[in-house]
Amino acid sequence: MTSSDTTPEVQRPLEGILVADFSRVLAGPLCTMTLADLGARVIKVERPGTGDDTRSWGPPFSGTGATYFEAVNRNKESVCLDLADAQGIQLARELALRADVLVENFKPGGLGKLGLGYADLSKANPGLVYASISGFGDGGGRDLPGYDFVVQALGGLMSVTGEPGGTPMKAGVALVDVLTAKDAATAVLAALLSRRVTGRGTHVRLNLLSSLQGALANQAQAFLGAGVVPARMGNAHPSIVPYQLLDCADVPLAVACGNDPQFARLARELGAPGLAQDERFATNSARVQHREELIPLLEKYLAAAPAAHWQERLNRAGVPAGKVAGIDEGIAYAESLGLDPVLELTDADGAPAGRQIRHPAQWEPALAPRTDAPPRLGQHTEDVLKWLQEPAPGRTDTRGYLWR
Repeated sequence: MTSSDTTPEVQRPLEGILVADFSRVLAGPLCTMTLADLGARVIKVERPGTGDDTRSWGPPFSGTGATYFEAVNRNKESVCLDLADAQGIQLARELALRADVLVENFKPGGLGKLGLGYADLSKANPGLVYASISGFGDGGGRDLPGYDFVVQALGGLMSVTGEPGGTPMKAGVALVDVLTAKDAATAVLAALLSRRVTGRGTHVRLNLLSSLQGALANQAQAFLGAGVVPARMGNAHPSIVPYQLLDCADVPLAVACGNDPQFARLARELGAPGLAQDERFATNSARVQHREELIPLLEKYLAAAPAAHWQERLNRAGVPAGKVAGIDEGIAYAESLGLDPVLELTDADGAPAGRQIRHPAQWEPALAPRTDAPPRLGQHTEDVLKWLQEPAPGRTDTRGYLWR
């Protein structure tokens, strides 16, 4: 399916939902961009003069701004409000009272001090879904600044990332922020669904540390279920062998044998079918136990040809394998598979405004993708303020609940 196959007649699932975005940097903005991609109207509140911190996070810069900011702020409207000013707070409150969803990542309680906390707003807007994102929750960690890098360290991710005995490493992207954004979007969608039944919104709280720990999956369960504290293993897997980079004639190849039949096919393609009958390697449990003996044997056979040769041959045989690619090559590979990973953006005049990775979900019937470029700072301030100063009409959802 490609973007050219889309049918604009199909309504996007969040059409009619208004999101007040009081977040900045990555986790909050990625959450709200996800909602915008799905059809919600997202109004991003920014500081006059400077805006979101990431507007200045560069290089790299595109022709229109910092690529960091642009990555998570398409399909939004930007309005500048001074929350240190009484009028700015009043306008922010009016926006929140008209919203279906409010997303914020101030320090816990920060918006509450301005009269913009959930307790205040929900009295006048009982249908409001209010999502708060913090670094370490609103208990003992409420005053700790939440930065992805620090959370990767404190939460345990860095302890299992890197080479054995080497320096702990962070992931190559702000992974905890991304995970938290996806958790937040899921929680918001669930809260909106619940609202259709109960008639009321809710306050959902998320924090980077909890999202990280929720994503540790089998590594966290190794400790909780078996008392095993995982350690760094480089590209190897603690429970599956082979499941790592293996040296070939030129560059390494990622090989992932998730079951014994896959390993048997690997051995056959390497010209060493006897490996799959060897009692040391016949089962995954045996291969894990004899990892140090098996890996050099596999690399001896792989050294006979380049990684690209083995990738094609092993994939054809049903063995998961792929050479390490750059991000540019990864995008090209997705395009070669017909996955249509890139979205062409347009500015307010409909002119081309750059490219981005599109929302990963594909729909049938197809949805027309939203393609609005990330907004300039304050681009929509005049129009939004004019709208906020007009009387707010009553709003109901499909079950007839009146929000405002």
